[in-house]
Amino acid sequence: MIVTPTAIADVLVIEPNVFGDDRGFFFESFNHAKFEAAIGKPVEFVQDNHSKSAENVLRGMHYQIQQPQGKLVRVVQGVVFDVAVDIRKTSPTFGHWVGEILSAENKKQLWVPEGFAHGFVVLSKTAEFLYKTTDYYAPEFERCIAWNDPEIDIKWPINGAALLSAKDQQGKFFAEAEYF
Repeated sequence: MIVTPTAIADVLVIEPNVFGDDRGFFFESFNHAKFEAAIGKPVEFVQDNHSKSAENVLRGMHYQIQQPQGKLVRVVQGVVFDVAVDIRKTSPTFGHWVGEILSAENKKQLWVPEGFAHGFVVLSKTAEFLYKTTDYYAPEFERCIAWNDPEIDIKWPINGAALLSAKDQQGKFFAEAEYF
């Protein structure tokens, strides 16, 4: 696999070695030992999640103030623009964001460690999104930063209006949010 740091060094793009021919393809989507070697620390995933969304659905920017979740994310059908925002107060990249196109075709994965808000927007007709988490979902600790916060200024490559859940419509501006 090829591991590439993003503009925020702790967020990594992971590209698996894909073996394909006219019959199809094969790749190792996760190998615990190789993943820990790539990120340089032990990690234990405790939950896998799978979502399907329609075009222009924007989910995020989510995080948990307790039981923070590291996420290893990928797309198995369709295309998304995936975003991580550094919300670690002591980080030199606090308030910065990185984004990456993830698709079933490019098979890229994004490692979003604890201490980041995370979200994505669907760029294809539909997309199926899978992710592993390092802690369990705890709704009482979940928070949401507004996807369109002018201070963070994420450049979403969206064509049309973002489709948001009621929860995501209530996202707080970055200046009002709780951080790590």
